[in-house]
Amino acid sequence: MATAAGAQVARLSFWAKMTIGISLFIVFGFAQFALRGFVPYMQVPLVFHLHGMTMLAWLGLLCTQSVLVGRGTGLAVHRKLGWASVVMLPLIVVLASVTCVAGLRAGMFPPFFTPAYFLAVVHVGVAVFAALVATAIARRARAQWHKRLMIGSTILLMEPALGRVLPMPFIVPWGGWLVTVVQLGVAALVLRHDRRTLGHMHPATGAVLSAIVLGRVVIEMLALSPWWIAFAERVATA
Repeated sequence: MATAAGAQVARLSFWAKMTIGISLFIVFGFAQFALRGFVPYMQVPLVFHLHGMTMLAWLGLLCTQSVLVGRGTGLAVHRKLGWASVVMLPLIVVLASVTCVAGLRAGMFPPFFTPAYFLAVVHVGVAVFAALVATAIARRARAQWHKRLMIGSTILLMEPALGRVLPMPFIVPWGGWLVTVVQLGVAALVLRHDRRTLGHMHPATGAVLSAIVLGRVVIEMLALSPWWIAFAERVATA
């Protein structure tokens, strides 16, 4: 049994291993945070639970897809299941936004975040995530682009998990930048794979690296912008 399991893992593609590894880290980040007693399950609004279940379903879909595409007989199923992402993507965007606003109004957001920063980190993050996924879907016929953009979108999802693993209260205001460094480090694994298999960085990998950095810059700029700060205060008190 152990030998069979080891052989199965060995047959997984680089992309499947990346997807499963990142997904497991995200689940771990949230699970350990909950087990430490930092999540008041009975007090949070219902939308928090809906958002969490949707994201868990998304990770499950990603892992299933990544395994299926590595098998010749699973490619057709992979393509059919892929349409589920078209339905789920707008739901994820809407739930992320509604959850963020509900958290702001209930005062349920990290105490070391300002309302403006929290509003920015959620909305910019989900916007960049959605852009990468939408582009990956549009380029699904170009496998090299598709799988790199999907991995990039999954790397972006690491941010909230990293916020629950890293000692964020002690590294403010540099915590967000440390998250970006970790994300770039994970993306660098794709870059290393590119160089080993292609001899150069694939343009999609460059797009992912740029998206990670650009997203952070926009978050930090918005969080310091007077008009955004005023907007966040209005949202929080509406």
